[in-house]
Amino acid sequence: MDLVLVAVIGIIIMLILIFSGANIGLCMFIVGFLGYAYVRNWDGAMSMLKTYTVSSSMSYTMTVIPLFVLMGQFAFHSGISDDLFRSSRVWFGKRRGALAHASVMACALFGAICGSLSATTATMSRVAKPIMKEHGYKDEVIGGTLACAGSLGTLIPPSTPFILYGIMAEVSIGSLFAAGVMPGILMALCFMGVIYVWGRIDKTAIPAGESYSLKEKLKSLRGFLGMLVLFGLVLGGMFSGLFSVTEAAAIGAVAAFLIMVIRKRFNWKGFKESMQDTIVTVGMVMLNIVGASVFGCFLTVTNLPTELAVWIKSLSVSPVVIVFIIILIYGIMGCIMDTLALILLSIPIFMPVIKMFGLDPVWFGVILVMIMNLGAITPPVGLSCYVASGVTEIPLNKVFKGAMPFLLAFLISFIIAVLFPGLSLWLPSLTR
Repeated sequence: MDLVLVAVIGIIIMLILIFSGANIGLCMFIVGFLGYAYVRNWDGAMSMLKTYTVSSSMSYTMTVIPLFVLMGQFAFHSGISDDLFRSSRVWFGKRRGALAHASVMACALFGAICGSLSATTATMSRVAKPIMKEHGYKDEVIGGTLACAGSLGTLIPPSTPFILYGIMAEVSIGSLFAAGVMPGILMALCFMGVIYVWGRIDKTAIPAGESYSLKEKLKSLRGFLGMLVLFGLVLGGMFSGLFSVTEAAAIGAVAAFLIMVIRKRFNWKGFKESMQDTIVTVGMVMLNIVGASVFGCFLTVTNLPTELAVWIKSLSVSPVVIVFIIILIYGIMGCIMDTLALILLSIPIFMPVIKMFGLDPVWFGVILVMIMNLGAITPPVGLSCYVASGVTEIPLNKVFKGAMPFLLAFLISFIIAVLFPGLSLWLPSLTR
């Protein structure tokens, strides 16, 4: 049987297993192992299994994942998320939609010390929903705002998808972190623009805020202190060259723990929950990484990525068309697959194409994460909407309905990022 056909059959089988509800990492692992054994032989597959499972799971680079996850957990239990929302609320004052604007700003700031879409969405939903409900915001506005704003957690560094993309594509994680800052700010501003227009159209859905004095606003600045310390210490040290990415993650985790102790928020229950949640999250991610490594090895021996790149090059079309096709594929698949799993699955296939056409892999990583965020708010998967609905107890259909106006914000920020690569590449150029 033709090897490329074997690869295609393997991908189809794997997708069927995933959509049937099986664990994604396990699906990639099993299909990759059996596919490799079919193409080569059983002994070769066993040898590959011993080599790739160890090399992919015990790499020094991988230690950055549990450290950043742990930092986010300690930051949550230290009460930083509550402070960010309260302080943001004060600064938006009596502006219509002040609490919705504050939710977006708080998600962006918390994303700068968390790195996870689901964690950012869940954390800020717990904080913001009761207050927004008390002040008369409609359920659609609450659910849609929190679900979409939570996606900023994967774009503004540190970001777990950027870490995985960097590992799989062999791209500097530090450069990816720097590249996500400006698009993340742009997307947050676009979200606020949607809230502003929505408030103008339906004033009953988005009420005005409360007025605060200048003294109260200045006093509220203390609420940003914890986030600024972590952000400045981790990213400032990393971009200045004082720390490597892994060292920055370790220092950030220690700093977040010390903030929790200094603020007298430390207790054994919270510490235990932080460790348990970190272990569960990292275990899930590592299983996906090992599975993706084995599956990627299977695709390599079938020559599918190389054959795909050669075939696309033979079409004699411009790189713009190629990027559009790849984006379209990611957009469709992002609606039905988990973000991290899709990155791990697709990078071995598409990265040779990206490199063949001379496209910047750092810029492409930002575009990829942005389109993944769009998939996180669209049915049928819509992970961010499911998380927001589960935490806020707002019906899922209302959350999806409330997220629809924000599609315009996603579209605008995405088009700008595609047409103006310098937006993403400016900060990385300063850190090289």
